[in-house]
Amino acid sequence: MHLYEVRPRKDHRGVDLISGALPFGRLWYGGAEAVANAVGYAQFYSRSHHALIHVYDNTGNVIETHEHADDFREP
Repeated sequence: MHLYEVRPRKDHRGVDLISGALPFGRLWYGGAEAVANAVGYAQFYSRSHHALIHVYDNTGNVIETHEHADDFREP
């Protein structure tokens, strides 16, 4: 199972997508759709694995949880 965290940046310029499953460990997203883009990338990157995505607020509380089942199928 891949575990992802979407956390607001300390400089308030978007969010960080954090996971041990990512090749570089952390990705930065900015703009109005930063959280949605981070969750979408995590779901896409884990299309052949089960994934659990937690979205945190500024105080460190989980405000959203997304669970993604592996739906990648061979043709």
